Amino acid sequence: MSADVAVLGAGMHPWGKWGRSFVTYGRTAAREALADAGVGWAEVDSVVGADTVRSGYPGYVAGATFARALGWQGARVTSVYAACASGAQAIAAARAQILAGLAEVVLVVGADAAPKGFFAPAGGERPDDPDWLRFRVLGATNPAYFALYARRRMALHGDTLEDFARVKVKNAAAGRLNPYARYRTAVTAEEVAASPVVADPLRLLDICATSDGAAALVLTSMDFARARGVADPVRIRAVSTVTPTYPRTVLDLPDIATDSTTAVTDPPAGGPARASFRTAIARAAYEEAGIGPEDLSLAEVYDLSTALELEWYEDIGLCAEGEGAELLREGATALGGRIPVNTSGGLGSFGEAVPAQAIAQVCELTWQLRGTAGERQVPGARTGISANQGLFGHGSAVVVVR
Repeated sequence: MSADVAVLGAGMHPWGKWGRSFVTYGRTAAREALADAGVGWAEVDSVVGADTVRSGYPGYVAGATFARALGWQGARVTSVYAACASGAQAIAAARAQILAGLAEVVLVVGADAAPKGFFAPAGGERPDDPDWLRFRVLGATNPAYFALYARRRMALHGDTLEDFARVKVKNAAAGRLNPYARYRTAVTAEEVAASPVVADPLRLLDICATSDGAAALVLTSMDFARARGVADPVRIRAVSTVTPTYPRTVLDLPDIATDSTTAVTDPPAGGPARASFRTAIARAAYEEAGIGPEDLSLAEVYDLSTALELEWYEDIGLCAEGEGAELLREGATALGGRIPVNTSGGLGSFGEAVPAQAIAQVCELTWQLRGTAGERQVPGARTGISANQGLFGHGSAVVVVR
């Protein structure tokens, strides 16, 4: 049995600060995806919702919330939460249902109405919650965490503030061309340098905002796609949701400790050296899809900060460790470059709408592989990967092919 599922529809609600319910955003994205697929709501067998924890009980049962908003019609529902990897988990659940023969048509939806400023932990006293502890014990807001990674790159690889600014300039140039992006204005390196310091060395324009927004996909079996006359659809070939392996010598918050490296041999006896967590996410996706980074036409990665985008270049195998900044300086990752990254404009242009962002990445890959991305189009795009991660060790990568 083929492991491919077809992407017949992709839809989004524009991202910004709209002051409305996440349900409104999700319903809009879902309807747009259904219209794009040419599929009626009554034909949907299953709805998979990526949860938001900021919108009360409806957010915790997002699958049922979106099904109700579209009008009860008997579809099965699934709700998933994996922090920033929620969208990839939702796609994985939908794909599994199709490949298992439980559904022919699955609607995947993620939407959020985010707070102002940075994300804070849920309220209450929870000393057994690592996310709560990292704020209370370390004072580590997300920007502080991003800044630690930036400083690490500067110390180990010689990355500079100018390199970080180049990422923002590149992504803003792409975001300017994307009608769904929140920020659609070109940015200069001088403007990045002049923006306020948030967490040294990162400035305001180095860090993504929090946003309202939504994204949706209509996934189907290959037989259903062909029956609808779509002989060569965009296809999801792999979804990676792997967890880390120990030892973890570079910590991802909210973790603030790891096991002792003195008790673990690396490499394991008879095996290769362990990959870092983010490298393992992409590696699992490549192995499942039967491709390598050399096969990619483009990539969408999780640019919570400009520095983190450079890290992802290395994690997904576009270059060797420490060479991300050089790849950027060459222009390879810009529109028109050898391997464009974040043709959508990335989170720097969208902001974070947590349950939606991994789905939005696949929307962009879908439009690129269809050849319908307009001025952002990567000529001849045939293979793309999305990559991000969620708190508490949630991997997130999707390989999309045509």
